[in-house]
Amino acid sequence: MKQASPPLPPLPVVDGVAPSYLWLPVETWPNLLAFLEQHFPAISSATWVERMARGEVVDHTGARLAPDSPYRRGSCIFYYRELDAETPIPFEETILYQDERILVADKPHFLPVIPSGRFLHETLLVRLKKKTGLTQLTPIHRLDRETAGVVIFSHEIASRGAYQSLFQQRRVDKTYEALAPTRAGLALPLVYRSRMVDGTPFFRMQEEAGEANSETRIELIEERQDCSLYRLHPLTGKKHQLRVHLAALGIPIINDTFYPDVYPCKGDDWSAPLKLLAREIAFIDPLDGRQRHFASQRQL
Repeated sequence: MKQASPPLPPLPVVDGVAPSYLWLPVETWPNLLAFLEQHFPAISSATWVERMARGEVVDHTGARLAPDSPYRRGSCIFYYRELDAETPIPFEETILYQDERILVADKPHFLPVIPSGRFLHETLLVRLKKKTGLTQLTPIHRLDRETAGVVIFSHEIASRGAYQSLFQQRRVDKTYEALAPTRAGLALPLVYRSRMVDGTPFFRMQEEAGEANSETRIELIEERQDCSLYRLHPLTGKKHQLRVHLAALGIPIINDTFYPDVYPCKGDDWSAPLKLLAREIAFIDPLDGRQRHFASQRQL
């Protein structure tokens, strides 16, 4: 049976990378290697054998696992992700604030927050772990890879839940800015509400009829020569909410390759960042009651 969260990792953080984990499903396999070959088809059998020989595949107690180790359904194994090649992302993050409990970073466009897919070392989390040595660093919330701006991390396990609850209970004021077309006749400010559900392809969201589950306040900051700068206050936190809402209003965010239409992946082309910025985050600190306010130093 798959579990919600793993035991404490028995392997250390290495070069900013924490071990990954996997709960073994309720299946039958002749040995662990046979399962890993099927579960990770992109990783060769020889690679798993090498990792095991180095002691980099272990169970929850830290005991080393071998290719012929029994497959124990329901158990948790730990291992390190590796990538054969990773393209450097040529933009730097900035640390805006750090104390004994939290760290606040200013993320550039194109940099993922956490490892996933073809990104491992070139992620905000791993870069910050290398830079600070804080092995317990964990993001309290996420930004899309395409979005720049403020991201808050916890690096103290004891207080992490208190900060996570702020976002879960919507007790955080978030302000974004976006560059998008100017639409004549659109009366601003306005509050846009819609019902958002998973869309097609799988990575998109879409709107459908029904009770609204997403809400955004939209204000005009200034009109520019060929576009306008908007201030966005998401009152809910649906995936791609701001991108979907502005596209629905006929003012899709500049350089959005998902909404209203899907464009081919541009790979490592850095020339056209999504013009969306997580400008500010404010909240009452759950531990000391102080008003906290953090703002990005970036400009669209």
